[in-house]
Amino acid sequence: MATNRTFTMIKPDAVGNGHIGAILNDIIQGGFKIIAMKYTSLSDEIAGQFYTVHKERPFYGELVSFMSSGPIVAAILEKENAVEDFRKLIGATDPSKAEAGTIRNKYAKSIDANAIHGSDSDENAEIEGSFFFSAFERF
Repeated sequence: MATNRTFTMIKPDAVGNGHIGAILNDIIQGGFKIIAMKYTSLSDEIAGQFYTVHKERPFYGELVSFMSSGPIVAAILEKENAVEDFRKLIGATDPSKAEAGTIRNKYAKSIDANAIHGSDSDENAEIEGSFFFSAFERF
């Protein structure tokens, strides 16, 4: 059953390039309500824990290094059909293949520095949101 919440992170490249406000505006204009949000940074250890699902992949080390290279903005978002609608809003992982007007089309530089993370399933949205936020931090 589809849920109405998803998880996102504005990645270090987009934060460093000053795109937090524009990306949050796109999210809100896309009909999403922010349920929880924090500006933080990830250590190598914490980034490694978050991306443990990719531990055996060849890009894991680079991913962990990138995600711990600067601050991020983590958020839980709410909207009917949240996961699927958010994946459409952010666009393809490779910004050169992302549809015009999507977040990655507008703010990402490469497949590696792709501006934003979006959960790929309802189950992962719950796992990822719970990684960053306690029940007391959700509104």
